[in-house]
Amino acid sequence: MTVQDSVAVQALAARLSPGFKLGVASAAFQIEGALSAGGRGPSGWDAFAEKPGSIVDGHSPAVACDHYNRAPEDVELMRDLGIDSYRFSISWPRIQPDGTGPFNPEGLDFYDRLIDQLLAAGISPMATLYHWDTPLPLEHRGGWMNRSTAERFAEYSAAAGKRFGDRVAQWVTLNEPVSVTLNGYALGTHAPGKALMFDAVPSVHHQLLAHGLAVQALRAAGVKGAVGVTNLHSPVRPASRKPRDRIVAKLYDLLMNRIYADPVLLGRYPSLPVVARPWLRTLGRISDDDLRTIHQPLDFYGLNYYFPVKVAWGHGAIAIPANTHKDVARLPFHEVGYPENGTTGFGWPVAPHHLGILLRELKDRYQEALPPVYITESGASFPEPDHVTGPIPDTQRISYIAAHLSQALEATGPGGIAEDVELLGYYVWTLMDNFEWAAGYSQRFGLVHVDFETLKRTPKDSYYWYQALSRARQA
Repeated sequence: MTVQDSVAVQALAARLSPGFKLGVASAAFQIEGALSAGGRGPSGWDAFAEKPGSIVDGHSPAVACDHYNRAPEDVELMRDLGIDSYRFSISWPRIQPDGTGPFNPEGLDFYDRLIDQLLAAGISPMATLYHWDTPLPLEHRGGWMNRSTAERFAEYSAAAGKRFGDRVAQWVTLNEPVSVTLNGYALGTHAPGKALMFDAVPSVHHQLLAHGLAVQALRAAGVKGAVGVTNLHSPVRPASRKPRDRIVAKLYDLLMNRIYADPVLLGRYPSLPVVARPWLRTLGRISDDDLRTIHQPLDFYGLNYYFPVKVAWGHGAIAIPANTHKDVARLPFHEVGYPENGTTGFGWPVAPHHLGILLRELKDRYQEALPPVYITESGASFPEPDHVTGPIPDTQRISYIAAHLSQALEATGPGGIAEDVELLGYYVWTLMDNFEWAAGYSQRFGLVHVDFETLKRTPKDSYYWYQALSRARQA
């Protein structure tokens, strides 16, 4: 690390308030591997990954990072990193293979050991109950298109709360329901690969209902930790001031942001513009009882932020994957991007300034209903070699994390545009390179490089930068 880098780290660390959590995040399906080991049943993602053409280059998640067998090594990496908290997910099919009925003692024991190892390392556990790995038997019965999945999720949540509730500091019920609905049920690019377009809307409500039931179940189980949910949010802007662009920007914001956050935080779905009513008609027939269940008091709100969205009226020219619903090309809007910004390996715009804008928008929209906020995911993939002999000089990732954390602190600090938002922490996505869903192993987000042939872990320069930030704060 250069002297200039050291000064930048010291300055950033000085802006971190006492109690502000620095963490890393991961997801069980992306790192654990070990299908069938310890009694884990298959998930919808296991089945999806077996379909030809579903995953880049036919990559398999069967081994992933082998975290199931290497958890002590990975916890030691986190101890050395100096983080305060680790956000991991519990694999539903690992502790309840059928999604109903008996719970798997070996799966429960695995997370018992992981949580105890984290606590012994001085790391606070944040557990996510659902990060997209639906037990395959439930997926065969309709998955999130079936209301009963929400009820089964509540039973699973109760069991997790009873077993781990004395040690987990924060609970996240769901991760990014928008991604599950959009990619999994509407477009078909993620598991379960259903290309239902707007017929996928029931999966929105059933996930939110599952969230509310899970909050009730956790609290009934007497968990000691705080309870919240994590949503992916993007600030949405029209491509121009033309009325049609502004109309579709509002529609896109509703589809990507508001139909997930409004019921959770306000207890109601947003009013639908005329253009959206035929598509979202089922959201107008929701019972008051369901809305009360969804609208549970929360201790925190998890925000995943990656990039802003700019949309324009009209169909636009887009590349459509083979398994995507053909009607996507006939939608009345399309994304136009931010060509003035740099991009990540995924082609996502690097736009840290919009994180502060997003925090302001959330507070303006939800006011006192917005709980304290954790940024539960923030990170970027960049092209990196498959095999390394030493640390990777991933300066782009360091710049990305530093800029986004800095913007979040500036926005929520004194005089910032979102100074009335209580920001509790920032979690980097992700600890180590992993199985990046439909992108397989082609996108590397980790602070730690993983050689997917040998499974060797090699900390990158970003790892040592984040380590220095943590140590500078504690000095």
